[in-house]
Amino acid sequence: MQTNYVYFLTEPEGENFRSGIQTGMTPAEMLALGVFGGKYMTDCAKEFPKAWFVQARLCHERHDPELNFFEINASQPYPYWREKGWIYHEDPRGWFQWYCRYYMAVAARTTRGKFGDGRRCSGTSPRFGKTAAKAISIVVASQRQALLHWAYDSRKL
Repeated sequence: MQTNYVYFLTEPEGENFRSGIQTGMTPAEMLALGVFGGKYMTDCAKEFPKAWFVQARLCHERHDPELNFFEINASQPYPYWREKGWIYHEDPRGWFQWYCRYYMAVAARTTRGKFGDGRRCSGTSPRFGKTAAKAISIVVASQRQALLHWAYDSRKL
């Protein structure tokens, strides 16, 4: 997916983030672990540093949950994201494309409500407090995979 969107790199890669924004993983780490079924952004990888894709677990043909770190589908389909209004014309591939650009130090580094640090689904929410004993269950595996999608290293949980 090609866009005519132009941006400028104004900071060193991976540094000088806005106050309050913490990144848990680099885009390269996320891609190497396996996120988004390997399909996410395969059509715009040329925009980003080649080094990010050296160890990436990708599938150009389809979304393959087995490529995810936890080998489970933890993604909503693209049409769902569009329906919810979570896709912006500047970042037609969604949150991760925005995050990659932000990480590279795109000018302005605006969050525009897109940055998620995973706390709302990481177990710090009260709704997960009673499920700690089921940490091996498929539900928790999908939550942990979803956290990887938001740059939160859930392998440390």
